[in-house]
Amino acid sequence: MKLSALGRIALATGIAVLATATLPGTPAAAAPVKRKLLPVLVEFSDASFQFPDKVKASTPDTYFGAKSDSAASYLSELSRGQYTVVPAVPEQFLGPIKLDLSAAGCPHGKINQMTRDELAKRGLVAGEDYDSISIVFPAQKTNCPWAGLATLPGPTTWINLYGTASGIDVVGHELGHNLGFGHQGRLRCTGGNLGACKSAGASHTTIMAGGYRPAGFSAPEMIRAGWLNGGASQKVTKSGVYTLRTLHGKGSGVRALDIALGGDRLVIEYRHAAGNFDAKLEGVHAYRVPKGSYGASSLIDTTAADKTAANNAAPNTDAITKLTDKASKLSVAVVSSGGGQAKVKVALNGDSLASIDAAPTKSPSPSPSPSATPTPSASPSANTATEAESDGSEPVTELGSRELTADDDSSTTLPLVAGGGAALLAAGLGFLLLKRRRGKHA
Repeated sequence: MKLSALGRIALATGIAVLATATLPGTPAAAAPVKRKLLPVLVEFSDASFQFPDKVKASTPDTYFGAKSDSAASYLSELSRGQYTVVPAVPEQFLGPIKLDLSAAGCPHGKINQMTRDELAKRGLVAGEDYDSISIVFPAQKTNCPWAGLATLPGPTTWINLYGTASGIDVVGHELGHNLGFGHQGRLRCTGGNLGACKSAGASHTTIMAGGYRPAGFSAPEMIRAGWLNGGASQKVTKSGVYTLRTLHGKGSGVRALDIALGGDRLVIEYRHAAGNFDAKLEGVHAYRVPKGSYGASSLIDTTAADKTAANNAAPNTDAITKLTDKASKLSVAVVSSGGGQAKVKVALNGDSLASIDAAPTKSPSPSPSPSATPTPSASPSANTATEAESDGSEPVTELGSRELTADDDSSTTLPLVAGGGAALLAAGLGFLLLKRRRGKHA
């Protein structure tokens, strides 16, 4: 089924509204971006914030606070200053704005349109006075089946607020959708055989799936955003031993290997605690990127058991030691890993791992990273819908998935598959009722 202006929805901590048939392509890395973000507090004719003063007090800290778990600090640190969000207005937010609209039925499209109408009445112009908006509203009567909603990619997030504040796991996750990141899935490739992989739920190495805070984004997502440029992402075209430094943190060096895998790509990263990220991650991780869509990658898990950092497994549980793919004549083996550095052997074109010299391969001159601009355009193009399609309430296709309980804090992932039209990865269409623990976001 090919999706066009109808778009589709994928749910995890929230919902990403995808307004195009496939994820965007990957043009050259963009220059550093400072994006004006406008949080707007919204109330309804029949529902208001229970503690409005507390919501107003918490909103600036949630989005722009100095602490590492604000949206601004989180994105700035992850991108190493290449992407920042700043307040669109001196007050750092607007509202609460009362809409002449009932909360019942989760009317997210009407909420968006009426909020934008109110901003226009106040003289605020999209694309000039603000680049993105985040609409925050009380959850008590909406019955929205999500904690957050976002255009993917696009300029809008909706936060269905329980309590008085949302955490970075919701706000950061939804802003990641705005950047073009889907929900990262997991591929179970037992024994490292890439020719026999099966979909197996959610990754736990990124905030875009089950990782949440303090996990950062994964290497494919960093490539998609344009944050691994200047040689930080190296395309591997010959067999050799390659040295990786930790994906996040300060300094230079190769942070990701990008390898052809048939029509797909294989991305290798090394994760280690750095700055405010990855305290629960360690080791070399691998991802399959379908048809070059870096925002739609899936973690490769070579184990038979479903153990992740989310259920108190060892930090290196999802790490790889060896991968093979007979079809593309590829082999990968970890030579060493730990202490902020890893060495990885890559054998191409049928070369044997044993024949590769143990000395690290000299990196070629840096070439432009295959990355997308981190600020999606609001104007119509082949990869983005019109403003009305990207943000509106017109019918969208929703993909069903499982329901989360209070004891299940992982997120459900529906991998977004690119190619000649998006593939539906669910047995049927319908609403996903996702019940996140309310206290999580209070």
